[in-house]
Amino acid sequence: MDYISKSEQETGVLAAALASHLSPPDIIALEGDLGAGKTAFARALIRAANGKQIEVPSPTFTLVQTYPILDYEIWHFDLYRLTGPDDAYELGIEDAFASAISLIEWPDRLTGRLPPDWLEIHFSHTSSPEHRLLSLTGHGSWKPRLDTIGKLVP
Repeated sequence: MDYISKSEQETGVLAAALASHLSPPDIIALEGDLGAGKTAFARALIRAANGKQIEVPSPTFTLVQTYPILDYEIWHFDLYRLTGPDDAYELGIEDAFASAISLIEWPDRLTGRLPPDWLEIHFSHTSSPEHRLLSLTGHGSWKPRLDTIGKLVP
C-alpha cells in the first residue's frame, strides 16, 4: 500500500489510523533516508495511541524511549548508531517484541532478526520537498491487517 503525504499533518493522519489498530506485540519497522519523516511518524503514532499531546523526544542518543499506554507500552527504538544486531538485544528489544508495541527506526541494523509478523513502512522523498511517499508492506499476519487500515486512510 502506498500513501502520498503532502505534509507532516497528513503523515499524522496515517499514524493515527494505524495507532487505532495496534496491540502488543506489534512491530513497525520505519525505513528511509535521514529526514524522510520516520521520527515525525513515530511521534504522531505515540501521541495518537496516548490520546494526548505528550513530549516524544527522538531516541537518537538514548537509542530507546518507552511510553506507557493504558495497559501496554510502546518502545521507540532508533538503531542508527548500533554497530551490530546484538547491540539491539542489549537494549531489551526481545522484551519489547514479547509484550509491547515496537517502533523501530533503522531496522536494517537487525539484519533479518525481526520476528515473522511485522509492518514495514518505507519513507521516500519525492520531487516536492514537503511530500513523502510512504510504502507499507505487511509481513506475516500484517498482510490482511494492512487491507483494513488502508480503507481508513483517505
